[in-house]
Amino acid sequence: MLTLSDAIKSALDKELDLVEVASSAVPPVCRILDFGKFRYEQTKKEKEARKSQKVTEVREVRMRPRIDDHDIAFKTRMVQKFLGEGHKVKMTVMFRGREITHPEMAINLMRRVAEEFAEQAKLEKPPAMEGRAMTMMLAPIPGAAKKPATGKAEEETSAKA
Repeated sequence: MLTLSDAIKSALDKELDLVEVASSAVPPVCRILDFGKFRYEQTKKEKEARKSQKVTEVREVRMRPRIDDHDIAFKTRMVQKFLGEGHKVKMTVMFRGREITHPEMAINLMRRVAEEFAEQAKLEKPPAMEGRAMTMMLAPIPGAAKKPATGKAEEETSAKA
């Protein structure tokens, strides 16, 4: 344990800086180091930490309540692609005019899609009305099998043909 004047003299002799590390401690803790080099190493560590972080984006897929089966199959392939990339998917069913009087159509549509991706994604936010749109959020399950969506909608269209 050094006095303040001895610590300053020691830092000047070594041509380094006296840096206070813990000011709340009794007595305050200081270190003798090259502050410029210390700051450089700190910023370098922060950059490395940012590189290793994975940023999850929220991708949106919009539909209408009276969507056709082929269009549902196309939209589910998009959802499959986004989930495969590790993104969260916000599904939105937009209502126009008198369609808003039949929200059960949108709920059935969203349930159908959510059931299709039950093994690959968890339902993070169940279907809920937000103004003239109904939304739900799907989040990918880490380590889930990335199998291609067979698409119940695709099976129905092939059965109709």
